[in-house]
Amino acid sequence: MGQLVQAGHELTASADGADVVVVNTCGFIEPARQESLSVIREMLELKRQGRVGSVVVAGCLAERQREQLLDEVPGVDQIVGVFGREEIAHVVQQAEKFRRLGRGTDEQRALFRPAPIRAWDDTARLRITPQHYAYLKISEGCDRTCTFCAIPAMRGKHITKPMEQVIREARELVQDGVRELIIVAQDTTYYGLDLYGEVKLADLLRHLDEIDGLEWIRVLYAYPMYFTDELMQVLATARRIIPYLDMPLQHASDRMLKRMQRRVTRAETEKLLDRLRTAIPKLCLRTTFITGFPGETEADVAELEEFVREQRFDRCGVFVYSREPGTPADRLPDHLPEEVKQTRRDRIMQVQQEIAFARSLEQVGQELDAIVDSVDPEFPGHVVGRTYADAPEIDGVIRIKAKNLRPGDFVRVKITAADGYDLVGRGVGEPW
Repeated sequence: MGQLVQAGHELTASADGADVVVVNTCGFIEPARQESLSVIREMLELKRQGRVGSVVVAGCLAERQREQLLDEVPGVDQIVGVFGREEIAHVVQQAEKFRRLGRGTDEQRALFRPAPIRAWDDTARLRITPQHYAYLKISEGCDRTCTFCAIPAMRGKHITKPMEQVIREARELVQDGVRELIIVAQDTTYYGLDLYGEVKLADLLRHLDEIDGLEWIRVLYAYPMYFTDELMQVLATARRIIPYLDMPLQHASDRMLKRMQRRVTRAETEKLLDRLRTAIPKLCLRTTFITGFPGETEADVAELEEFVREQRFDRCGVFVYSREPGTPADRLPDHLPEEVKQTRRDRIMQVQQEIAFARSLEQVGQELDAIVDSVDPEFPGHVVGRTYADAPEIDGVIRIKAKNLRPGDFVRVKITAADGYDLVGRGVGEPW
């Protein structure tokens, strides 16, 4: 978006009436692909009605299905893969050119580039998140070989963004009003290994923690490997790094973990979780699991259920296995029916719901710091915020009764009630 604006294009609030629509797609799992295709078809219908000029398809779906995408959604003017990002302005210009002159050839309508050998610079962004928080990608791609995952095929091998580059981008975001910085990558704990010869996430977080203007630094997608003592110490003692970790575990059965090629065992994971909880006071742990992986038995599901009950994760999502063409898991025997995968997913989520609701009730009567995200549209005199235990869009929220609070404010909140996954409270003291 920033590149398009710098190239002289003007963004509009609605697709209806736009000269060009760019659909940035996801190709990770089948539901995401279907959602992307649905939006593409919606834009093509607007184009057919003369309400949209050109339709450009970008991102992971374009990268993954480059051979058949033009056949599947005829009428798309241009497609551009993941690694053509830096040329998006040229792609849009080409789309406009072909609209004026008539459709170009399939070769002219597609732009794909090899994976870069160094990380892109992500400065001069035009963000669509609220001004007070931002996601900061510290690396691109993944060197893991999880059998269910197509990300390496779409995003390439892991490329660490140099530390000084990340810090520069973080400072730019703070100057743009960011108070909560959310660290993301395909694998955050791997950070630095390819570039520096050793993992450097602890060093990076230490530098980010020194940036004035930030209140919270949140770490997502922390693979359960390379958790050094140094990293735990930084997470435990830094001023701005909140005690929240997102650690995708995917399963608890050693048999399933081996088939998924996760390269960890249940015992190793349990030892790590104990170390983290001992080292980091008030740690909030989020994780994700997959049910219905090929060959999963009732015993495997029972072991996963037992693990979830024992560990009592603060936040947890469970997803049914998605069969992804081209991945090693796609070639495994013993694929399970969709209804079995879904039933098992619901079973684990029911266990987690009981844990999460109990956690919410435990917060009643406490005072917690919260960041305000928006004015509550349903309750006058209230705003919607989040505690440190809640990442935006994936975790719960807190509905706060208070006057004169604006998005981006921090405020102390007295928790007065629990509402399922969410909390209710009233502001205490002055915001900052």
